[in-house]
Amino acid sequence: MQEVSYPWEYLREQINAGIPEEIKSYLDELDHSDIVLAINHLKLEERVKLLSLITPEDAAELIEDLPWVQALRMLEELNASEAAAIIHEMRSDDKADFLSEMDEADAIIDELEVEEAQSVRELIRYDDDSAGGLMITEFLAFESSATVNEVVENLSANAEEYEKFNLQYIYVTKQNRFEGVLSMRSLLISKPDTLLSTIVMEALSVNDQIHLDELIRFFDSHDFYGVPVVNDAGELKGVVLRKDLREAQNEQINTEHLETQGIVGGEELRTMPVWLRARRRLSWLSVNILLNIAAASVIAFYQDTLSAVIALAVFLPIISDMSGCSGNQAVAVSLRELSLGVVKPFELFRVWIQEVSVGLINGLVLGILIGLAAWIWQDNMYMGLVVGGALMLNTIVAVSLGGTIPLFLKRMKVDPALASGPILTTVTDMFGFFLALTFAGWMLGSL
Repeated sequence: MQEVSYPWEYLREQINAGIPEEIKSYLDELDHSDIVLAINHLKLEERVKLLSLITPEDAAELIEDLPWVQALRMLEELNASEAAAIIHEMRSDDKADFLSEMDEADAIIDELEVEEAQSVRELIRYDDDSAGGLMITEFLAFESSATVNEVVENLSANAEEYEKFNLQYIYVTKQNRFEGVLSMRSLLISKPDTLLSTIVMEALSVNDQIHLDELIRFFDSHDFYGVPVVNDAGELKGVVLRKDLREAQNEQINTEHLETQGIVGGEELRTMPVWLRARRRLSWLSVNILLNIAAASVIAFYQDTLSAVIALAVFLPIISDMSGCSGNQAVAVSLRELSLGVVKPFELFRVWIQEVSVGLINGLVLGILIGLAAWIWQDNMYMGLVVGGALMLNTIVAVSLGGTIPLFLKRMKVDPALASGPILTTVTDMFGFFLALTFAGWMLGSL
């Protein structure tokens, strides 16, 4: 293999040359981070050609290494037959995730085998953040009336098909209703003519409609590798693995973080279309213009006071910024507690009382510090009182709002991660400016 400075250069050469063997060999030599880096530097048409050159199985493995939005766009550029061949090689939960977001999903599903297509159609009806949306259907289930020998023979006859299955446990059903689990060890040490009904162990299960937050709490309370998923009728539908749950949790945290920064629509990569990226960011930036105009109007209203005490202008950004930081800390705690389920939207008053307690202490300390700085700098005690008092009260306001706004928005069915930040920032700016300039107006003769 030719040595190159950057991994995408050699990969691009082999794609353009159309040599599948060289591409496969080179990708096998790269680690995960280098594969992601190399693919990211290719043009979209080169990425699509890469998928068509390698086998569907290799393409499915490659897609697992890539950021989800990038992989989705690559699949969307393939024709239905090519996309179906790759999706066929994926795990059931990944199939559902991609197909639920693809415009040509129906055409792709029609290319799959009847049984597989039926299973996929059932999976994509689930919400992404539900147990049904997170479960896999690659599991082994046998009727309780089967014998150990029948199960062992089935495993031996279908060894190649079961290669990718989670074989730590076998799930036992009775007329399709979940009965319990059977470890591989119990299976192997039992006599061949033993009925599964006599050695099955009872096990916990979860409903296919429960939300990601409830699943997180379940796995936090139980040290399970995975948990069976059943519908309302008690029928076994799939299995949620702990590792898949943690991946979903990390994706949720990442999405919430992006939304707090005003990036709407989930994950963003710089290889995505420019207009799409711009539109996602503008959705809240444009709203922020109006909010900031409202904050600026407070300063305009008190422009005479500000003109008389120019030194106060130095402290206005400090008051708004420090209060905003305190408020954002409260927002972060509320968002975290909401995601963990340890606080509910109706507990506004309890959360407010808890935040006011912290705000009183932090506001007093921060107010004294900034007040002393203003007093020493201007050699004017009243300037210290104006600035320190404004920061102290605004800190209390900021943590009160930061703690309760996420709960209020959640109760109103608005995404708290998306809207809390802009609302908090604007209100604390307005209130901070109002307090400082009002106090200054009262003490104008002493400043």
